Amino acid sequence: MTRGNQRELARAKNQKKQQKMNKGKPAESGVSLTKRKENDAAIMRAKQEAAAAKKAAEAAGKSGKN
Repeated sequence: MTRGNQRELARAKNQKKQQKMNKGKPAESGVSLTKRKENDAAIMRAKQEAAAAKKAAEAAGKSGKN
C-alpha cells in the first residue's frame, strides 16, 4: 500500500462535496415523496397508454392498406 492517506482524503473531499450539493435542497418528507412517486407513475401510465394507442392505430392503418 503505497497510497498513504490518498483514499481517505478523497473520501473526505467527496463527502464535503455531497454536503455542499445537498445544502440548498429541502429534506423530503415521506408523504411528499409518496405523492411525487404516485404522480410520476400516473404520468408514465398515461405515456404508455398513448404509445399503445399510437401503435394500435399504426397497425390498423397498415392492415387497412393491404
